[in-house]
Amino acid sequence: MEKIIQITSGRGPSECQCVVAKVLKVFLEEAKQNKIDYEIIHRENGDENLTLKSVTLLLKGKEINEFLKSWLGSILWVGKSTFRKLHKRSNWFIGIFELEGLEKINFNEKDIRFQTTRSQGSGGQNVNKVETAVRATYPKTGQSVFVQDSRSQLENKKLSIIRLKEKVMELHIQQLEKQMQETWNNHLNVQRGNPVRTFSGTDFKKNYQEKSFKKERHQLKNELKNYRNDLN
Repeated sequence: MEKIIQITSGRGPSECQCVVAKVLKVFLEEAKQNKIDYEIIHRENGDENLTLKSVTLLLKGKEINEFLKSWLGSILWVGKSTFRKLHKRSNWFIGIFELEGLEKINFNEKDIRFQTTRSQGSGGQNVNKVETAVRATYPKTGQSVFVQDSRSQLENKKLSIIRLKEKVMELHIQQLEKQMQETWNNHLNVQRGNPVRTFSGTDFKKNYQEKSFKKERHQLKNELKNYRNDLN
């Protein structure tokens, strides 16, 4: 099973962007523990160092649905801003949402068309007599890259595959984000104040809020059972 999810600060300030980076680390650690493979397919850096406005992940695994039950929705971090020390606000929200109803691009290297040519210098002049430069094109999207980093045609071909895949996936993610932006904002507005998880402190200690109230129900059942025993 595969799912594409995004951890996003929405339109939040640097504090929310910092929370995205912190939550991502915890999220990936738990994914590993649950034997869920992941791939970061797009990330948008935040306004400050070591922060993220958003990160998009491709998840693969059998227990994805169960794993995401305790993650999808709004996430709250309770703490003082490290960017604005005099700022009074202490509650910072981000969102984790699944990108649904959108077809994932299956990038296949076999579909790439390669064209070799001589490496070019300034002004478009050929700098060698051997065709070591490579132009790689992906017909399904029409995107292409030109690589002449190495004197080896094979090395340039390998680099062109990597760069072309990144370019194709980046376009796809941009399309996803454009279509889902309104949905993210709505989610953030609706679910703000009702987080599925809460973190606190600079060490980002996890305080998971259980919505099922299983512990409370179990405790009440035991109390009721003891009460009945006392009556008998």
